[in-house]
Amino acid sequence: MGTRRSFIKKTTAGSAAVALGGVLMPSKGYARVLGANDQVNCAIIGVRSRAKAHVIAINNDANAKILYNCDVDDVIIKEHNEWCQKNIGYVPKVEKDFRKVLEDKDVDAVFIATPEHWHAPMAIMALQAGKHVYVEKPCSHNPYENDLLVAAQKKYGKKVQMGNQQRSAKTSILAMEDIKKGIIGEVYRGEAFYSNNRGSIGKGTAMEVPKTLDWDLWQGPAPKEDYRDNIHPYNWHWFRTWGTGEIHNNGTHEIDICRWALGVNLPKTVTSFGGKYTYDDDWQFVDNQQVTYQFEGNKFITWNGHSRGVMKPKRDGRGVTIYGSKGSIELSRNAYKLYDLGGNPLKFEFEASQSATTNTQGIGALDVDHVGNFFEAIRKDRSLNSDIKDASISTMLCHLGNMAQDAGHMLQIDAATGKVTNNDKVMQHWKREYAKGWEPKL
Repeated sequence: MGTRRSFIKKTTAGSAAVALGGVLMPSKGYARVLGANDQVNCAIIGVRSRAKAHVIAINNDANAKILYNCDVDDVIIKEHNEWCQKNIGYVPKVEKDFRKVLEDKDVDAVFIATPEHWHAPMAIMALQAGKHVYVEKPCSHNPYENDLLVAAQKKYGKKVQMGNQQRSAKTSILAMEDIKKGIIGEVYRGEAFYSNNRGSIGKGTAMEVPKTLDWDLWQGPAPKEDYRDNIHPYNWHWFRTWGTGEIHNNGTHEIDICRWALGVNLPKTVTSFGGKYTYDDDWQFVDNQQVTYQFEGNKFITWNGHSRGVMKPKRDGRGVTIYGSKGSIELSRNAYKLYDLGGNPLKFEFEASQSATTNTQGIGALDVDHVGNFFEAIRKDRSLNSDIKDASISTMLCHLGNMAQDAGHMLQIDAATGKVTNNDKVMQHWKREYAKGWEPKL
């Protein structure tokens, strides 16, 4: 079976690493030293949580530097600056208004880790300013933005990588190579799941905006609403004005891996079952959901999102299983496990360094690899592991999952465009309403 042998081999390969928050990270001393012309100057926009992973990944590259920490909240900026001083030994310049960052011609690339309603508009503005873009998933708040961002990248010609970092996992890449060679026969199904036990977000109370927060800029392109005490800094995920629900927040990762393994793009049909079953609070999306996507060639993907209440029987917090006519493969951010049709293990491969999987920072070696691929693409015009044209398709699947849930019946999809052909009502939400002056345009 090779389980122990593969584990020892991979662990030994990752021995030149340092620990950060319980996760092994490659030492910067092993980063490739490049010429001065290869330096990539970066700005990180939105620095509360995922930005920590971005900082570590950027800092791992000897010829990359963070010029700016940008956030609309002074409290978050202060905490992040202290974290930077402790973990990378310097504090980048601080800016609250990202537009000033985009005006700086010394900035080569921006990393966007803001609330989701900002992802596409900010990425498009960065492209227009001549910057390369690393944008966290999902790359859009709605399908219209999805298409617009792809068009913007084509028009302005800069690199755009989405932060579905498992695309850079060596074990996942190996699994895809094996699948193409027929190791599990004809693949036909991808099963994606995510399990968490999120608590109630309560019912928000309108209150005065904290003096440390630029609430107007935080809202940006979204229609204006009063500040409430259960939105910022994290629970915006569960409000339709700013967030896109769990299927985007976490499902984008696993649905993307299933799509990669099955070699499919947009589906023929989408069906969603689920609801909000737990707390009486302001959460506006389903908290438990199962979505089924049917593709040409009799292939299908299922997404099982379990946001509240621990999934039983006990499973890992997230993962993917790919089924074929000769066996199956389990994939996570840290491992590739191959089984025959009887469920007997044949081969296990592990990542050299482990990555966090269910916390909000997600720090790990995959970020180093994914950002490293982004930098290589910038410097040498190499292919991206998750270029926006392909990544947007996985994002679109998540949009379609939400639309199918809202419709309450199976949606027929134009597989060339992703548009729904049998429900005009849900198509009314293809594009959102924007605050005056903030609608993204090419």
